[in-house]
Amino acid sequence: MKRFNVTGLCVPHKHYMADISGKIAEIKSLVDRECYFTINRARQYGKTTTLFLLQKELTEHYIPVAVSFEGLGDENFESAEKFCSTFLKLIVNALSFTTATEDYVQGWADYTLADFDSLSRHITKMCKGKKVVLMIDEVDRTSNNRTFLHFLGVLRKKYLEREAGRDHTFHSVILAGVYDIKNIKLKMVEEGSHVLGKAEGKIYNSPWNIAVSFNVDMAFNPTEIASMLAAYENDHQTGMNIMGISEEIYGYTSGYPFLVSRICQCIDEELGGEWTVGGVHNAVQILINEQNTLFDDIFKNMENNTELSDMIYELLIMGEEKPYVVNDSIVGMGIRYGFFKKGNGSHKLTISNKVFEFIMTNYFVAKDLRRKKRITWVLQNDLVRNGRFDMELCLRKFAEHYAEIYSEHDMAFLERHGRLLFLSYLKPLINGQGFYHIESQFTDLRRMDLVVDYGRQQFIIELKVWRGEQYHREAHAQLNAYLESKNAHEGYLLTFDFRKEGHKTPGALWRKIGGKRIFDVIV
Repeated sequence: MKRFNVTGLCVPHKHYMADISGKIAEIKSLVDRECYFTINRARQYGKTTTLFLLQKELTEHYIPVAVSFEGLGDENFESAEKFCSTFLKLIVNALSFTTATEDYVQGWADYTLADFDSLSRHITKMCKGKKVVLMIDEVDRTSNNRTFLHFLGVLRKKYLEREAGRDHTFHSVILAGVYDIKNIKLKMVEEGSHVLGKAEGKIYNSPWNIAVSFNVDMAFNPTEIASMLAAYENDHQTGMNIMGISEEIYGYTSGYPFLVSRICQCIDEELGGEWTVGGVHNAVQILINEQNTLFDDIFKNMENNTELSDMIYELLIMGEEKPYVVNDSIVGMGIRYGFFKKGNGSHKLTISNKVFEFIMTNYFVAKDLRRKKRITWVLQNDLVRNGRFDMELCLRKFAEHYAEIYSEHDMAFLERHGRLLFLSYLKPLINGQGFYHIESQFTDLRRMDLVVDYGRQQFIIELKVWRGEQYHREAHAQLNAYLESKNAHEGYLLTFDFRKEGHKTPGALWRKIGGKRIFDVIV
């Protein structure tokens, strides 16, 4: 029986897979045009599977050579001689699993080559009259960039000579990894290098400026997700609403391949085939509370890059607007890791999907919960009756203890972390039974919309900063409109008033606004 797979290569006869034939056709068109290009996407974004499917597609008209640098140690890149030997062994091994003749395969096996000039001549001989497509996966795994950049310099020179009709080389070259080879910098000086250019004591990776832009969207769209669900439905006959479930999964993941497959895997293997909208919610709950290699990588990158972590905090918690500027080093880093994307219809920077918003918010909450100034304000048992969560009482208790604990001396802290304070208060109370997410498209310095799911209950809470009576009335109207869009009848408005004592108007009461009930709390 087929299953959903989230580890390693996906294989069509073993795994349920999205139909990405359209993406493969786009990539093949680049190969048909003899392009050299890179596929740079975040971890677990389906790069290896894409190369595998592309290789199968190319077999009829090309000789695809698919190799990977995964598992290679730095010793394989410490010299030209070592690299040449390693590279040729990878090619011979890859070709032995293709339709290439044994003579052609063994023709590549000249392990006596000791320098790049010899390797270049060998490539010329082996590619003459052949359409050989070189694909290198995990190309950024080596930390010794110098030798590999020399190799890229060889490929560039041969590419240019081929265009001028003076050489034979690979028909197309595809490099896949997280990092863009064009952005690698080497802090070294190499006098007289004819391969690499020098600038102020640094050597920049100019050899790959022959690469064309790779603009294929590798995220799964709802139709592609539906193709995977349709294959499952054909085997299991669950009666699921395929397109409805697909749209729901896309809403949480924005098509990030690992997240899509993991949600499907949770529903199939851990939730007894609960192929409903509620089942998707339950699968997301499992996902955001588990430890996996993708999330470990996200937290590691946030811990290791303070500026990146601060930018995520300012976007997600503080609601600051950031422009989508790929040349900004921190923005570029976040895009490379798959954290950021361009907002729909705008040039604003946003978090790439809701699941990442959940776990990043939880990351900041967890850090806040480790602060010394914590207190158990209310117990979960005080708020849950017959399985139902009392959000009104939750907010009343928050308002009471907020006033007791924090003073005017904490204002600078609260203006930056007030929203996080409430999230840190809320999380332990719903943990295990529910989760919350920030509707990032509505988040700004004045407003944050929080959606809390607890069992079958859903609460919509708007967090605001006090900006005056007029803005407060506008907040009521905004929340009313948002409730209407969610087909909800009740909502909650929590406003942080950072004015000095004597000017505040704290309170907690229900209001009837435009046919909706809004619980209005000011702290």
